[in-house]
Amino acid sequence: MKPNVLKVHPKDNVLVALRDLAKGETVSYEGDEYTTREKIPAKHKLFIKDMNAGDKVIMYGVLVGKTQSAVPAGGLVTTQNIKHAADPYEYRPFHYEWHAPDVSKFRGRTFNGYHRKDGRVGTANYWLFMPTVFCENRNLDVIREALHNELGYAVTDKYKQKTHHLLELYKNGADLSNANLDLKESIVNTNRIFKNVDGIKFLNHQGGCGGTRQDAGVLSKLLAAYADHPNVAGVTILSLGCQNLQTKILLDDIKQRNPAFDKPLLVYEQQQVQSEEQLITEAIRQTFLGLIEINKLERKPATLDKLVLGVKCGGSDGFSGISANPAVGYCSDLLVALGGTVLLAEFPELCGAEQNLIDRTRNEAAAKKFIQLMKSYSEAAIRVGSGFDMNPSPGNIKDGLITDAIKSTGAAKKGGTSPVEDVLDYTEPATRHGLNLVCTPGNDVEATTGKAASGATLILFTTGLGTPTGNPVCPTIKVATNSALARRMKDIIDIDCGPIVEGEKTIEQMGEEILEYCIKAASGEVTPKAVLLNQDDFIPWKRGVSL
Repeated sequence: MKPNVLKVHPKDNVLVALRDLAKGETVSYEGDEYTTREKIPAKHKLFIKDMNAGDKVIMYGVLVGKTQSAVPAGGLVTTQNIKHAADPYEYRPFHYEWHAPDVSKFRGRTFNGYHRKDGRVGTANYWLFMPTVFCENRNLDVIREALHNELGYAVTDKYKQKTHHLLELYKNGADLSNANLDLKESIVNTNRIFKNVDGIKFLNHQGGCGGTRQDAGVLSKLLAAYADHPNVAGVTILSLGCQNLQTKILLDDIKQRNPAFDKPLLVYEQQQVQSEEQLITEAIRQTFLGLIEINKLERKPATLDKLVLGVKCGGSDGFSGISANPAVGYCSDLLVALGGTVLLAEFPELCGAEQNLIDRTRNEAAAKKFIQLMKSYSEAAIRVGSGFDMNPSPGNIKDGLITDAIKSTGAAKKGGTSPVEDVLDYTEPATRHGLNLVCTPGNDVEATTGKAASGATLILFTTGLGTPTGNPVCPTIKVATNSALARRMKDIIDIDCGPIVEGEKTIEQMGEEILEYCIKAASGEVTPKAVLLNQDDFIPWKRGVSL
């Protein structure tokens, strides 16, 4: 018989409803019975004992809130009766002992990737266009349309076909209100000219000028990180000429990041050419020649320690911290035990998990760097009248994530249980194998943008509500927390962790399945839905307050 409720940690004083519970319903857990005082929607929590105002609410074994009023046992946890709270944290000498998972079935396994001269291995082979300033976005759009359509990288233009069909019906005087637009075209154009080039990607953005010089400097380091990314084989840069982010600054940052950088690199400055047409024509011509060269690269076997896995959650729900995130966390532990690298970011969504992460950090300097980044980030939010406590979105709250600490302690599960090897500020590259903490906002696209900048070659993105987020250079794999979402949004979901909630699979079994999918995706054997749909989201973080 499937359980109706779950206690995540023995110390918890709340239970998670695994299905809708009616008012007055009695449920049992590990021999104890609880009667609901009101309807408890699935994914939400109920108190297991009478609570007084000011009492601590414990979930995942840590403080996640405090009651604002008396609540009886069996009562629903709501934004009205509890408020966010989290324990303080500090550096303390601590011996963390990690029990690595059994990786015998993965030992000796390989994936087929693109080997770069510096020893890194890409999971894809992309040509990248980047503007130094937003003024060049239109030129990128023109080039994108030309190259994508002719070289076979565009999503099949089914929506144009649907519009054309509507137009024909309109011309013939047909009733459009119930017109059948199911034209059954394939989503993907498989007629690619360059079989070993996985895509041509474009980093449109709104920066480079008009803001502060500091913003331009951060953007330069971000673009340099993308140029140096192991999934990128060649780069075309478009510059206007007069912007804050001068081309020389970007080229210097590329060389500073990787002194041995030797990829094909094309640079065009619009104010130095005779016409826009000349700029675009030459950019297309020379890029085409570059594509011919990088198409000569082929996938070859690489050991799993060459994988760099970014872990992210977005559109989270009350099941995120008990199904998809722990399963991804187990996958993370497997990869770390195999010598790979995992990037856990979203600092506003580590609230409540700080002490655990600090105690797991091997290096005192790295632990103190984490504390400094977290505290300065939190203080910046407070200065503008916000705070980490305002992080949960209306959708998060509706689906059971009542406080930021509830959301964050569940979100931190994606990083697994391995020791923290390093702490990285925004755009800093991961240079140590194992678990790395990366300072980014929780915002889905800003976070994935930052993970790729630190070197993620695959991103596992868990979601309970559904989100179409992807990344231009890092294949993004969507992992659903529940089967209802996986069925409803099957066009964007790759992996379903609902069987954990249903009691059909364990977290460990699901984690192994996720790693198997990652190996196939890294080898080009399966293509994540976000890649199929060209969901190439890219938003630079200006280091302002973004939760």
